[in-house]
Amino acid sequence: MTIAFDTIPASIRKPGVYMEFNLRMAVRNLPTNAQYICLVVPLGDDATAAPLVPTQVYSAPEAKEQFGPVAGEMVAALLAAYRYAAVSCVGVTVTGVEEPDISAALAATAMGGYTILVPAWYSQAAMTALRTHINTYTDSVEQQSIIGVGAVTSTLSAATALAASLNGGAISVALLPGTPSSARQVAAAYAAMIASEEDPARPLNTLVLAGIAVPPVASRLGRTEQETCLKNGVTPLEVGAGDVIQIVRAVSTYTKSAAGADDVSLLDLTTMRTLYYVRKSCRDRIRLRFPREKLSQKTPDAVRGELLDVLKKLEDLEIVEAVDDNAAGLIVERSSQDANRLNGAIPADVVNGLHVFAGRIDLLL
Repeated sequence: MTIAFDTIPASIRKPGVYMEFNLRMAVRNLPTNAQYICLVVPLGDDATAAPLVPTQVYSAPEAKEQFGPVAGEMVAALLAAYRYAAVSCVGVTVTGVEEPDISAALAATAMGGYTILVPAWYSQAAMTALRTHINTYTDSVEQQSIIGVGAVTSTLSAATALAASLNGGAISVALLPGTPSSARQVAAAYAAMIASEEDPARPLNTLVLAGIAVPPVASRLGRTEQETCLKNGVTPLEVGAGDVIQIVRAVSTYTKSAAGADDVSLLDLTTMRTLYYVRKSCRDRIRLRFPREKLSQKTPDAVRGELLDVLKKLEDLEIVEAVDDNAAGLIVERSSQDANRLNGAIPADVVNGLHVFAGRIDLLL
C-alpha cells in the first residue's frame, strides 16, 4: 500500500522528521439526523421581519412579533407538541389575496438545511408548489432531505382529493375533521412530532399532538374511514385515551406509480425518511474518505469497502437489514463513459415498521 501525503512533498532533501495530520479516517460513526422545520407564513401588517428571509424563532410571541399572528399561532402549536423543535419562519407578503404564490418563499429556504417544510396554506395550488420545490431540491443533484407537511380539518373527501393531486412520497397530509384547532395548528403539531423522531425508520404511530383540540364525537374518523385514509395517502389522526390527539399511521401521499398502477413502495413516511438517511450516510462517508482521491484500480474496492461499512452500521441501528444477503448487489465500478467517474449500486433493504399483528386464538376444551 502506498502512503499518500497531502502536505509533505516527496522532493524534500533536508534531513528531518515531518508529520502531518490526516483527518479523513477520524469519523467512523454515522451522521446525526437532526430535523429543522421551516414554516411558510403570511407577513402580518406589523411584522418586523423582511419578506423571503428565513429566520429562526424560539417562541410564539417572538414569531408573532417578527412575522405576524399566523406565525405565532403555528409556532405555539408546534412548540406545544414538541418544545425542543428547531423552527424557523419565512414570510410571504399577502396583498389582497388569500392564497399567495409561495414559490419564492420556498426557494428562499433552499440553502437553509431545512428538513421539514410546512406552509400556512393547504390548497392544491400551494401544496403543488411545495411538491415542485421538494422534487427540485431532493433529486440526485441537489440531494437535500425534505419532507413537506400539510393538514385538513374539513372532510375525508377533501383530504383524499388533495393527496391524490399531490401523489408525492415526501409529502404527508394529516386529517382531523371537526377539530376546533386550525389546519395550520394541526400541520405544525404534526410536523413537530415528525421532527421529534430522529430515527428515520421508527414509526410515528401513537405519538401525541399535544395542544390540538379534540373534535366532537360525531366528527371523529371511524375504523372504515381510517382505512380509507391509509389506502389513499392520508395520515389519519384519532382521539386516544385521555382525550389526546394521536397519529394512527404516518403515510405519504404517494399511492400511484408514473404509469398509474397502485404502488405501496413509499406508503409509510418512514421509507422516504430512511432513504434520505441512507443517502446522507453514504454520501458523507465518501466525501470524508475520498476528498482528493486518485482513480486507480484500487479505488473501486476501497470505495465499496467504505459503503459496506456504512451499511453494516445502518444495520446495527436497525435502519436497513440483510446487508450480507444483499452484499453481492453492492457494486462500485468505473464508468465506461467518463474516465474520472465511479458508478455505484447500493442495495438498501429498509427496515419496515410493525403496524399489524394478526393472531388466531384456538379454542381448546
